[in-house]
Amino acid sequence: MTTRKPIPIGIEAETAPAPPLGSQARRATMRDVAQEAGVSVSAVSKILRGAYGSSPEMRTKVLSAIEKLGYRPNAGARAMRGRSYTIGVMLVELSSPFQPEVVQGISEEFEGTPYQEIFIAAGQSPDRQKRSIEALLDRQVDGVILIAPWMEANWIEELGSRVPTVTVALHGVATSFDTVVDDDYEGSRLVVEHLVSLGHRRILHTSMPPSAATAPFALSHTARRDGYIRAMHQHGLEPDVISTHYSEEGGYRAATEAFTRQERPTAVFAGADIAALGVLRAAEHHNLRVPEDVSVVGYDNIYISTVNRISLTTVDQSGRMTGSKAARLLLDRLDGRTSPAQYVIAPRLVPRSTSGLAPVEASEQKSAQSLPA
Repeated sequence: MTTRKPIPIGIEAETAPAPPLGSQARRATMRDVAQEAGVSVSAVSKILRGAYGSSPEMRTKVLSAIEKLGYRPNAGARAMRGRSYTIGVMLVELSSPFQPEVVQGISEEFEGTPYQEIFIAAGQSPDRQKRSIEALLDRQVDGVILIAPWMEANWIEELGSRVPTVTVALHGVATSFDTVVDDDYEGSRLVVEHLVSLGHRRILHTSMPPSAATAPFALSHTARRDGYIRAMHQHGLEPDVISTHYSEEGGYRAATEAFTRQERPTAVFAGADIAALGVLRAAEHHNLRVPEDVSVVGYDNIYISTVNRISLTTVDQSGRMTGSKAARLLLDRLDGRTSPAQYVIAPRLVPRSTSGLAPVEASEQKSAQSLPA
């Protein structure tokens, strides 16, 4: 993840004369920055606010002075003047490889703007997520981005009426906030179509339990499960879903349950790449070859999926693009847009080494190839 030094924004009260530079209690002020850069205090203020009309040369001088003096504005004073120039970002957990990719996209989009992100990992408990969001609001953030929020829809709607809000991975029609989602229904269809074309009929899907807390909205795992079920029915196949956690251990446990059945699946569609890694471990534990005995497909296209040793077939939904679009929608909100907006990211199937012909199909093809011409 890229790192950057935040650009300080705002104006703090400067009523009392500042103590001499070098004093332990001394804190550089905007007046010090102006003096060091050889510009006016109003010019410094304009650059810090990201306002138009400043030359590149002046901006360079001011930012150099800020760096030299270690200038940092007073956050409380900034907020009292209308904006804190901070953005709260709530994610579920840092152990999920996909969410940090979303965070990277958010940070990249805010690069070069006056805004600085504050990240908080809130877990999956709706109550804890609410407390985390309220803690961000107590710090007077100007807006929030919520990645996979589990709380009630009406709570998020009320939040959106109080502060500019964007959600990620929450399907549904919002009235007071913006949403960025992957077309998970289409992504699941692409997976089922791919596996059916390879001759698979017993296709297992590992999902997370649906959350009633978000109704009538749906989180991505629910949309993927529903898309899988619909696609299976369209092919006249019986859906097979095991609820688990989107983790390596969750995928391992679900696959172990499936692989010990009398009639095991010939393909596993894991709802997330991290769960697919657990499926691959379970296949190895049960002496199943991938893809000769069982095909494995994930979702997210996280970096580790691209490593040659793993080479996981998956669905790409671009975590960095997801984060970038969420940040852009929030910036539009902060610029004055009030109507709700939704950005839908088109998924793309990425076939790799973990998916192949169904076992029966593979044996039939081998027999056909051995027949005399």
